[in-house]
Amino acid sequence: MVSFLGAEDKKKIIEAIRQVEKTTSGEIRVHVMGKCKEDAMKEAKKVFERLGMRRTQHRNAVLIFVALKSRRFAIFGDQGIHEGVGELFWHRTSDILSDYFSKNQIRQGIVAAVYSVGKELGRLFPRHAEDGNELSDRVTEG
Repeated sequence: MVSFLGAEDKKKIIEAIRQVEKTTSGEIRVHVMGKCKEDAMKEAKKVFERLGMRRTQHRNAVLIFVALKSRRFAIFGDQGIHEGVGELFWHRTSDILSDYFSKNQIRQGIVAAVYSVGKELGRLFPRHAEDGNELSDRVTEG
């Protein structure tokens, strides 16, 4: 399998995910691929389903989807988070990614988006003692 990110990039992204998930019951995943054959949001929804991200207790999972060679991305949040933040939040987070990506700072953009999403997840879904990690933190590729 082709790897689109280096080991150090993945490590930094996973560290960011783990850091923000200490403050929330929400879940964040990152999926990277080369080319996106269709609309990035449509592809992100497929990946969201394939990764089983709809199975979180509070429907508060978020996928950051990046198609590097196609230069496209999408941020898709499940029902619980989407209802809480509204469209403006998704646009602001997309702007963060766009800004970093325009400078070819892929890892930094993904990490910044993770922190942006994590802040809102923490506000809407604060972590409780009984909360566990419902989804893997690893970066998936494909």
